[in-house]
Amino acid sequence: MGKRSRTGRLEAKITRRRFLGAATAGTALVALSGSLGCEPTARTRATAAPQGEGQAMIFRSRPDLRPPVIQVNTNLPGTAPGHIFVSPKKGPGEEAPTQDAPLIVDASGEPVWFHPLQDAEADAFNFEVQTYKGETVLTWWEGQHTGYGQGEYVICDHSYREIKRVRAGNGFEGDHHEFLITTEDTALITIYSKVSRDLSGVGGPVDGEVLDGIAQEVDIETGEVIFEWHSLDYVELDESYYEPPPDLEAAFDYFHINSIDPDPDGYLIISARRTCAVYKVDRKTGEVVWRLGGEKSDFDMGYGTRTDWQHDARLHPDGIITIFDNGGVQKDVQSRAIVVEIDEDDMSATLVGEYTHPDKILAATQGNAQVLPNGNVFVGWGSEPYFSEFSRDGKLLFDASFPSQVESYRAFRFPWKGQPEDRPAVVAESGAGDEVTLHVSWNGATEVDTWQVLAGGGPDKLEPAGSAPRKGFETAVTLNTSEPYVAVRAKDSSGRILGSSEAIKPVEPSASTGQTRS
Repeated sequence: MGKRSRTGRLEAKITRRRFLGAATAGTALVALSGSLGCEPTARTRATAAPQGEGQAMIFRSRPDLRPPVIQVNTNLPGTAPGHIFVSPKKGPGEEAPTQDAPLIVDASGEPVWFHPLQDAEADAFNFEVQTYKGETVLTWWEGQHTGYGQGEYVICDHSYREIKRVRAGNGFEGDHHEFLITTEDTALITIYSKVSRDLSGVGGPVDGEVLDGIAQEVDIETGEVIFEWHSLDYVELDESYYEPPPDLEAAFDYFHINSIDPDPDGYLIISARRTCAVYKVDRKTGEVVWRLGGEKSDFDMGYGTRTDWQHDARLHPDGIITIFDNGGVQKDVQSRAIVVEIDEDDMSATLVGEYTHPDKILAATQGNAQVLPNGNVFVGWGSEPYFSEFSRDGKLLFDASFPSQVESYRAFRFPWKGQPEDRPAVVAESGAGDEVTLHVSWNGATEVDTWQVLAGGGPDKLEPAGSAPRKGFETAVTLNTSEPYVAVRAKDSSGRILGSSEAIKPVEPSASTGQTRS
């Protein structure tokens, strides 16, 4: 069976001793110089695009992108390096002007890359960085979901080019809860499948339907199914904490599989929300080796180790498991990410770490906990519009939020470098006299440090007219020039040219594309 290879998850060794031992931009005026020692040919001023009180960001250079405004509430020293990966979507029954799509943001809440789906009715879940064929890649699930998902899994490279779509095998539809690439370049995925079943024994209809929770491993390259496990073969209906009414018309979601994690010794760690339990499954036989929590726990559950409606159970070295404990909406004060040490010799479970939000967030659904390489813990609060990073000892170092009606199934932090295949986008507006304002962005480019402005009498007669620092996703650069054509070059911190925009003529503001960010 494949070992876990999710980038940034297990690089840090987590031990009980380790946990117990620990017990936007303003306006800048820039004096510019031309290239090759030339005198400056224009005065430029660079500013970040203004942010208003609306729900969506809107950019003049990319009016097709409407990511949600992100409010950074806390940003203290000590966070792990890397960008933040979320897949914002509107909550059930909510309407919002934002788009549902994979989104990378920086520590200031500014977008780095936003990727609206071709199908406007589809959703994206589980957006993160993983490793495939020795290279770091972006992955996510996309499709339709109504409690569970029916769709497929996408893999993109550093240029944001799609290199593979992965589908469930044996005639099933892939669910959004899990897509985990192993070091053998196989994928562990979740599937929900309706099965006819007499549910009268648990209070449901005689001619009912139940959702079988399936864990499937497929070879990414060939699509071959390597392993398949069905909850109905090994977990009885009476383990569920949900009791179906006799007039139930929908399928009985008794198990609700929501994460799969491989044990290097040949087992799978499977989380099921509706049984409030984590299962260790033998990959060869399918048998359940043990249950952690739930109605039939095989462990002596120490104080604070039981979970309610949990998500995202992840196995770490030395018998450590992290879990996002949603908590019972009717009885619990708040959700939490917990660190549990399990001893399989004396079958005991001990709480060795707990992370809660100071605002006592209670996430009814979704959520995750990611252990970062420096030992910090990054928490996505699921159905609540927050994502946070904690130090090992529980100090809140970073906290940000979406608009109230937006949520993300999971949230992560990963190092990432992106080099888009397309060109920087630019819009130029003429002002009073010779003043020209360029609005420039490059969706997904992570290494841009400076925008060099070019101006000239024709598209092939452009000369450097100055430079300005990058300010957020979209930078507004103002200069004085009488030349009819302008363009920009993106440069990294060493001065290397990363890409150039097309040459364009400035237009009157009323004729420019898009509008100010609101």
